[in-house]
Amino acid sequence: MEHDLFQTLAISLGLGLLVGLQRQHQNTRIAGIRTFPLITLFGSLSALLAQGFGGWIVGAGMLATAGIVVVANLLKRQEKQPDVGQTTEVAALVMYAVGAYLIMGDTTVGVALGATVAVLLHLKETLHRFVARIGQTDLTAIMQFVVISLVILPILPNREYGPYQVLNPHNIWLMVVLIVGIGLLGYFIYKIFGNKAGTFLGGVLGGLISSTATTVSYARRTSQSKGSSQLAAIVIFIASTVALFRILTEIAIVAPSSLPEVAPPLLAVVVLMCATGLVAYFMNKEAGDHMPEQENPAHLKTALVFGAIYALVILGTAAAKDHFGDSGLYIVAVISGLTDVDAITLSTSRLMNVGNIAPDTGWRIILVAALSNIAFKAALVGFMGNKSLLAKVALLFGIVLLGGVLVLWWWPEGLLSSIFE
Repeated sequence: MEHDLFQTLAISLGLGLLVGLQRQHQNTRIAGIRTFPLITLFGSLSALLAQGFGGWIVGAGMLATAGIVVVANLLKRQEKQPDVGQTTEVAALVMYAVGAYLIMGDTTVGVALGATVAVLLHLKETLHRFVARIGQTDLTAIMQFVVISLVILPILPNREYGPYQVLNPHNIWLMVVLIVGIGLLGYFIYKIFGNKAGTFLGGVLGGLISSTATTVSYARRTSQSKGSSQLAAIVIFIASTVALFRILTEIAIVAPSSLPEVAPPLLAVVVLMCATGLVAYFMNKEAGDHMPEQENPAHLKTALVFGAIYALVILGTAAAKDHFGDSGLYIVAVISGLTDVDAITLSTSRLMNVGNIAPDTGWRIILVAALSNIAFKAALVGFMGNKSLLAKVALLFGIVLLGGVLVLWWWPEGLLSSIFE
C-alpha cells in the first residue's frame, strides 16, 4: 500500500515538474519549475487528507490555490507591461485538480490529463498559427461537426425501426459521425499544408477526404490541358490506395473482433496497390503539383446524404440476405460500391459485429464493393479526363482489379463456392 502511495506521489511530482519546466522555459513570472510541482503535490496531499477528514479539504485546497493565483495576478498587474494572459493561472488550477485526482481516481487518466496540459502549453505557437490560418469556412466546418456529433447524435433514439428491424437512427448517425470525422481530419491536414501539397501528400489527403472527388478533380484538370496526366494518374491511384486503408480503419472501429479474419485478404490487395503505386511514383520525374481546392466535408447536407445512403444499404443488405442468401449481398456490394464504398463497409462491419454475417463472407462483400468503386472511378476518368490519363489509370487500376479478383477466387473458400453453396 505504501509502495503504491509513494509511486502515486512520485507521479504527481513528475507531472508538476513537467508542466513547471515548460512554464519556466517560457519565463513565466507566476509559476515555474518549483511552484508547479508544489501545486500538484498540494492537490495530492489534500486528497489524502480528505480520505480521513472529508471531501471539503479538496475544495478548500482549490480555493486556497485560486486565492494564490488571484494575489499573483494583482502583483502582476503592477508591472509596467503586464501579461494579461491567464494560461499559467488556469494551468495551476488544473494541475492542483490533477494532483488530487491521482489519489482519488484512476492513475492512468491523471497521467494523461497532466501530460495533455504540458502538451497544450508547449504547442502555443503551433495552435496560434493554425487558428490564424483557418477562415470562416473552416470555423463553420468545425461548428457543423459539433452539431452532427454532439447535438444530433445524443438525441436520436437507440432502437430498431422499419422492415427487418435494422434501421437504428442512433447507429446510422454514429456511422455518419465516423465518416465525416475522417473526412474532416483530412480536410484540416490539407488546410495546414495548403493546396501546394506534393504528389504523394495530395493523394493521401485526397483519399482521406474523398478519393472519388479527387479522381474527378484531377480528371477535369487533364481535360483542360492543365497539369501532367502522369502526375494526375499517380495522385488518383494513391488516393484510391488510401481509401482501402480507410476501409480497414472503419472495420477496426466497427467490428474489431472480425479484424483477424478480415484484414489479411484486404491487406493483400493493399500491398499490391502500394507496390504498384511506388513503382509509378518513382517513375514520375516531375515535381509536386497544386492540389485542387477541397470542399468542407462536414456540411449537414453531405451528412444527410451519406446517412440516407447508409440506411438504404442496410435495408438492401437485409432484404437481399433474406430473399437470396449471401449471394444476394454481392449484388448490393457492386451497386453500393458505385456510389459510396463507406456505406457498404460500415453496414457489413456492423452485421459481422453482431454475428449476422460471417467474417469470411464479410470481407468478400467489402472487397467486391471496393473493386466496384475502383472500376467506377476508372469510368469517371474515361468520361472527364483525356485519353493519356485514361490509359495510365486503366493500367494501374487494371492491375488492382486483376489482383482483387485473384484474391476473391483463390483465397480459402473462394467467392464462387460461397455463392453456389
